[in-house]
Amino acid sequence: MNILMLSSTFPYPPTRGGTQVRTFNLLKYLSQRHSITLATQREGDVTDAEVAGLRDCVDHLAIFERPPDSQTTGILKKIQRFGKFLQQGTPPSVLNRYSVEMQTWINNWVEAGKCDVITCEHSVNEIYVRSHFPKQVKTIVNIHSSVYATCRNQLATGISENSFRDKINLPLLRRYEQNYCAKFSAIVATTEEDKIQLQEFNPNSEITVIPNGVDLVSFPNRTTDPGGHRLIFIGAMDNLANIDAVCFFSNEVLPEIQKLYPDATFDIVGSHPVSEVLALAQKPGINVIGRVPSMVEYLHQSTICVVSMRTGFGIKNKTLEAMAAGVPIVASDRGLEGLAVDAASHPLRALRANKSAEYITAISQLFEDPHLRSELSHNGRQLVETEFTWDIAGKSYEQVCLKRD
Repeated sequence: MNILMLSSTFPYPPTRGGTQVRTFNLLKYLSQRHSITLATQREGDVTDAEVAGLRDCVDHLAIFERPPDSQTTGILKKIQRFGKFLQQGTPPSVLNRYSVEMQTWINNWVEAGKCDVITCEHSVNEIYVRSHFPKQVKTIVNIHSSVYATCRNQLATGISENSFRDKINLPLLRRYEQNYCAKFSAIVATTEEDKIQLQEFNPNSEITVIPNGVDLVSFPNRTTDPGGHRLIFIGAMDNLANIDAVCFFSNEVLPEIQKLYPDATFDIVGSHPVSEVLALAQKPGINVIGRVPSMVEYLHQSTICVVSMRTGFGIKNKTLEAMAAGVPIVASDRGLEGLAVDAASHPLRALRANKSAEYITAISQLFEDPHLRSELSHNGRQLVETEFTWDIAGKSYEQVCLKRD
């Protein structure tokens, strides 16, 4: 097949964030047997070497400059953006990444009959799929997480950046998600929870659940347990859900842990730490490390990986990567979404915690019990090997692409 993949985020190297990891690894799998054309946008921090690296992975690479950020302040601008959302039904977060140049190129590519399938890697790319495209090609949207469900969850947990705005946006996001999904021949979600949400909006749509995976070569199982009292959180640190997760843990959980274990440390590892995250380094025992060449080295040195998410839908790459690396996990419901880790019918693969006291109990339990750490390490790695590799995900994605409407 000739597959046109659309990704407004530059998916290389596959360590920039969850969206890029999923996009790159599905692209890599499909490219083994199909001709892949990727249309993407280049941001300021993308190097020529990274462009060359991505070009080697596809048959044709079309790169466009990311449009200047239109998120300017001022009440008039905000009213204009909201008016556009009301009228057109497309959120500002989608319009802000929209490139007319990229749209023209995609239109020409489709009209010339150069692709059999178009995949939108993340729902933000749906804007480029015109309503008449499904008559010419198969159209697939790979929804990494429901924007409506995410907004609703942020309001429910009180971590919304602007609750007044999000309360107004919520019904608009519902309408948006319902409308754009109707353009697609097939919809892909990462979890059953998202599938249920999307099916409610689109009862007649074909929705396939394809979880994230892990590159087991990049995330080998660790050979030794380092012991100690070293905690780690991994993820892109300009992401709202990750920012909230590390701030919550640093402010409400870690000080209580340090009363019991004075030498306990907390490493925050991930690209683009915002000022709110950088400020956490002033607290005792917290190291804000930023982007690193090899995440797995930091994971292997850690006693426990915490995934203290209070919002953010979909299967978390960070959880799967830590499991693959053999690091015991203490995580929230959000951090464990889509994973069977602590039901009676399964081996114990992680400890669950949502409240501060639950984190303190679970972390203390693991600090004190090397046998429990070993059990979680073994069972977590086994789960990833059998259910969450990119080969498994890629094969399922290929079947969606091949399936005739």
